[in-house]
Amino acid sequence: MEGGKPSLALVYQAVQALYHDPDPAGKERASLWLGELQRSMYAWEVSDQLLQLKQDVESCYFAAQTMKMKIQTSFYELPPETHNALRDSLLTHIQNLKDLSPIIVTQLALAIADLALQMASWKGCVHTLIEKYNNDISSMLFLIEILTVLPEEVHSRSLRIGANRRTEIIEDLAYYSSTVVTLLTTCVEKTGNDEKMLIKVFRCLGSWFNLGVLDSNFMASNQLLMVLFQVLQRDETSTNLHEASSDCVCSALYAIENVETNVALALQLFQGVLTLETAYHMAVAREDLDKVLNYCRIFTELCETFLETTVRSPGQGMGDLRTLELLLICAGHPQYEVVEISFNFWYRLGEHLYKINDPTLHAIFRPYIQRLLHCLARHCQLDPDHEGIPEDTDDFGEFRMRVSDLVKDVIFLVGSVECFAQLYSTLKDGNPPWEVTEAVLFIMASIAKSVDPENNPTLTEVLQQIVLLPESVHMAVRYTSIELVGEMSEVVDRNPRFLGTALVLARLPLEKIAECLSDLCAVQVIALKKLLTEQSTNGKSADPTVWLDRLAVIFRHTNPIVENGQTHPCQKVIQEIWPVLSETLNTHQADNRIVERCCRCLRFAVRCVGKGSASLLQPLVTQMVGVYQVYPHSCFLYLGSILVDEYGMEEGCRQGLLDMLQALCMPTFQLLEQPNGLRNHPDTVDDLFRLATRFVQRSPVTLLSSSIIIHIIQCAIAATSLDHRDANCSVMKFVRDLIHTGVANDHEEDFEVRKRLIGQAMEQHGQQLVTQLMHSCCFCLPPYTLPDVAEVLWEIMVFDRPTFCRWLESALKGLPKETSGGAVTVTHKQLTDFHKQVTSAEECKQVCWAIREFTRLFR
Repeated sequence: MEGGKPSLALVYQAVQALYHDPDPAGKERASLWLGELQRSMYAWEVSDQLLQLKQDVESCYFAAQTMKMKIQTSFYELPPETHNALRDSLLTHIQNLKDLSPIIVTQLALAIADLALQMASWKGCVHTLIEKYNNDISSMLFLIEILTVLPEEVHSRSLRIGANRRTEIIEDLAYYSSTVVTLLTTCVEKTGNDEKMLIKVFRCLGSWFNLGVLDSNFMASNQLLMVLFQVLQRDETSTNLHEASSDCVCSALYAIENVETNVALALQLFQGVLTLETAYHMAVAREDLDKVLNYCRIFTELCETFLETTVRSPGQGMGDLRTLELLLICAGHPQYEVVEISFNFWYRLGEHLYKINDPTLHAIFRPYIQRLLHCLARHCQLDPDHEGIPEDTDDFGEFRMRVSDLVKDVIFLVGSVECFAQLYSTLKDGNPPWEVTEAVLFIMASIAKSVDPENNPTLTEVLQQIVLLPESVHMAVRYTSIELVGEMSEVVDRNPRFLGTALVLARLPLEKIAECLSDLCAVQVIALKKLLTEQSTNGKSADPTVWLDRLAVIFRHTNPIVENGQTHPCQKVIQEIWPVLSETLNTHQADNRIVERCCRCLRFAVRCVGKGSASLLQPLVTQMVGVYQVYPHSCFLYLGSILVDEYGMEEGCRQGLLDMLQALCMPTFQLLEQPNGLRNHPDTVDDLFRLATRFVQRSPVTLLSSSIIIHIIQCAIAATSLDHRDANCSVMKFVRDLIHTGVANDHEEDFEVRKRLIGQAMEQHGQQLVTQLMHSCCFCLPPYTLPDVAEVLWEIMVFDRPTFCRWLESALKGLPKETSGGAVTVTHKQLTDFHKQVTSAEECKQVCWAIREFTRLFR
């Protein structure tokens, strides 16, 4: 922070501005200044002093939050000899501020917990805290808060304490877990039915259940379980206490996933949950949706925990089918959010029964699935006053999509043919309101694909009835009927007479296609020209996206069969419409949304005619590059990758495409080299490396021989640490494919050239690449990206194993061996074991397993 340590008065003034300045600009300035203070070394001392002053809630909250943040992210700034003083200071603050505000207590409790997890010299922290505070009832709330967040923080991603320290902590917490439960039990005995204390106790107990360290036999006979179920049975229990109790029961059920090794506790929980049915009905009667949702969560967790027992011994002991009855009772609730909670269980049940494939078992569970489907069809009904087509992007639309997926997964238990016929008969025999008809058609659409079309009169009849729907039918019914027809494609193929009127453009004779396509495009082209004319005459800008989207759809779905040597029928049409697309692109070049739609339209046009669009290549590339210099929309990079894909194999086009790549790269690198450029522009990273990968696939020697390759590789190395799913995936694919061109001997005449060029690139960048990859997967990337990293390392190793062994050894030597809190991150043996596992791997998945295990040491 420039200008040295700020005065407390100045900090206090900034905090006041952050919370109370009526001017948003003033708030923003204060926020930026305080953010800078939090990142500086002065933050430690300033926040400590603010907590001592105890001036008001806002300044204390800022200070407590800063302290927590510094311990989480910048603990390495403190020398080890200050750790004890920091711990004592935090404990003093939490005691002094315990009555000021619960959110301050939580922030300080988190700071203490995060310190304890990182400070290897603080042995047996649970024991010391309980010894220090358990006799003082006024300290009990903050003591329990620390004991609640401590197990929660063990797996915190922001701490990155590593697997070795984590194992040590979990063993330590398991050792003291019974002491904690005894403390919580005593607390409840002393404070009776004090709601605030009960909420704290149940939250804390749930936290220890979640960590999986509680002794199940000790818990089975513990008084707290009885209190927990009493609270959930009571009608007068408040919403907050009800939620805390429900969370705790769900955590307990989750913790005993392995029922056989936790029989005593499993039985207590099983019997306890079955007593809650009456309470559920009472909550329904009182229209208390929060409590209804809580009960449904508990019933679902019960079914999830005892799933294997239920399938193995249905109706016996803890395989009692009353558990499924509870879920079906919930499915009968009018609010669809209630039944949605149980979806994952029904998926898993279907999966288990499908794998076992036992007809006797299927017969036992079939009635439950039939009742579930009946409930789901009812939940899918739109409101009777709904107008227009069903929305598929709102919450209810997403719920219907999830219903459709679930129905597809469990229909085998009921039988799709029988179910389809049964649903259809409800429409045929009765005269239901439109919303019931639409919901039934929606469920029918979900299962239509799994109905065998061979000699199935129901399917043919359904198709016929849909075609004959009257004009007056509700639009939603018509829409869902069309969806159903789409799912019945095989039946349509066998009964084309029902669609006589459809003009399938692509199947016309070639000479007719151009004429019809021209007529079809003319409507959109005229509209676009009109918009451009209006804009140039009166300066009024109108949105062309609807016309661009229609053109895109036409090109996307026009795919005639063209023999070798024949001119593509769409070629002439695309040349005709290029001027208007070009002008639209120029006019709206500053608007990312419209430019994206132009590029999308051009993409489908190029894909439609393939090599036939060669005459467009020069003007299109010139315009793309020109606009990109001023407005670097990433969709131009994507469109560039389509052009490389189509023309990269053509000898005469390669130099022009390379020039395009180089021209697009310069502004891209400028954008990405800005502070946080990679993080702020993930779409650009994604599309740049799609383009580069297409080049590697279509014309590797052209790219590898160019001067731009060095810069692209350097950008890729920097971008390997980017935590963005699509962008990171594109970067890794580029690096993997690039190296693979020097590995894969495809007997092409340029293989030796490729191998030599890759060898030169690796000689220059290999060590840096391996070091950066190891750093990225240990400190920057989430676990789901590790298979991609493994594939890159595997390709480097296949290319040159001896050199890779040296590079990996050097990269591992550069990793930190200890945390700033003095805990061992990685032992010498763990380093050498990992090196050996990777370098002796015989297939890529072995490298992936090794990286998964190794990176846990740094998380």
